[in-house]
Amino acid sequence: MKKPAIDYDLCTGCGTCVELCPEVFELADDKAQVKAADKCNTCDCQEAADTCPSEAITFEE
Repeated sequence: MKKPAIDYDLCTGCGTCVELCPEVFELADDKAQVKAADKCNTCDCQEAADTCPSEAITFEE
């Protein structure tokens, strides 16, 4: 299963991913971070990645 990852250099801390997937993402120090990569079944992680304005969310094996 692919897991979401955040590129901290690209992240602007807008919080869109947190709104879409609060079980997976959280904001800390004005940047998003993955708090539970295995919870993508609770939301649409791909939508969060597609909606990210700075394209900071990617997926890795």
